[in-house]
Amino acid sequence: MGPNAPAPPHVYPCVDGTWTLALPEREEAVADDATDRLGRLFDAHHRRLFALACRMTGDREDARDLVQETFVRAAGARALPPEGPGAEAWLVQVVVHLCRDRRRRQRVRERHAAERRAEGEAVAHDPDLDLWREVAALPSRQRASIVLHEVEGHTVVQVAALLGISPITVRWHLLAARRRLREVLR
Repeated sequence: MGPNAPAPPHVYPCVDGTWTLALPEREEAVADDATDRLGRLFDAHHRRLFALACRMTGDREDARDLVQETFVRAAGARALPPEGPGAEAWLVQVVVHLCRDRRRRQRVRERHAAERRAEGEAVAHDPDLDLWREVAALPSRQRASIVLHEVEGHTVVQVAALLGISPITVRWHLLAARRRLREVLR
């Protein structure tokens, strides 16, 4: 390539998982060394890194993300990996570490989700909570009557006075609430 020859095009990973061909805007051969070197690294190694990431993750989209992140890390590194076989080794190590990190985060998320499911199942099978869910679902007068009489220990006359209804109506609400709770909780 001569000094006036255009710089070669490079293929770069995009955020959406596709690969993009980027043509340099300048025709000068004096491109930024680091950018040019990163492009050469990408051209030389992205296919093998993608295949490795696919095998490690089992998912093409995750593999694309990992390869992209590998080259983002390479671009942000203080010094780019050395040219030659050392470059591929460095990039492979980055991919492997990123795969491990991703798997570790995934296991933590799965463990937390399993704990939440287990807590939810334990809560779902707690008879006291089932009872209180059903009490909360009662119509307001039935709920107030059952709570005031059965939980707080007020007499039917006291509940009637507190709710502003007759004692007979309180007895009717208590009967209806007990029937409904008995049916639901069987």
